Amino acid sequence: MGTLQGKTVLITSGGTLEKWDRVRGHTNLSKGTMGCYLAEAALEAGADVIYMHGYFAQLPVNQDKMRTVRFEGIEDLGDKVRHAVQEGQVDIVIMAAAGSDWVIDKVYDQSGNLMEGAGKMPSDEPPIIHFKKAPKVLGQIKGWQPNVTLVGFKLEATEDEQFLLSRARLRMETANAQCMVANSSQSLYGGQEPHWIVPAQGDPIKVIGKQETAKVLMNYLQNV
Repeated sequence: MGTLQGKTVLITSGGTLEKWDRVRGHTNLSKGTMGCYLAEAALEAGADVIYMHGYFAQLPVNQDKMRTVRFEGIEDLGDKVRHAVQEGQVDIVIMAAAGSDWVIDKVYDQSGNLMEGAGKMPSDEPPIIHFKKAPKVLGQIKGWQPNVTLVGFKLEATEDEQFLLSRARLRMETANAQCMVANSSQSLYGGQEPHWIVPAQGDPIKVIGKQETAKVLMNYLQNV
């Protein structure tokens, strides 16, 4: 058995918050449960842990033994991951955060007038919001720091195992990651759903439950 003693593991966790104004925004159902399990498992394996968490994400039980960094939107998450891997010694990045697919582009009122710089949108009529595609942070990390071991997560709204695994492998290839964790959207609603650890080389490993997945993944990373 290997060890993560002396290694720094950066774990991103929870959902991003894309603000519409100073009081409203959109996010997703990720609570950061998997990220907490990953952080605790990495800590137990002897790693120095950087836990980057979304605005509403849970914090690990042993957060006082980790470096915690809060992010808001997907662009803020990208900036903080880039800074961490370029300015510090990070050995492993595990991107468990559920990043937004869409960010705000422009907001208009019902008359078609552009709304800019509003502290709070008027509540008497709904705004018209134009979105744009969000950046994919996972695919940029190797460009920022080629030497990190990169683990991504791929969630799909499907019960088709082969489709899920094929999507995970495709994302792994495009991001140049060493490993992906694949799971269905059903895992957002329970802790005992199946997950697949998909390495770049070798067969996928099926694991039941988030906590057990975190342990198995950390054991795998100790021997990469």
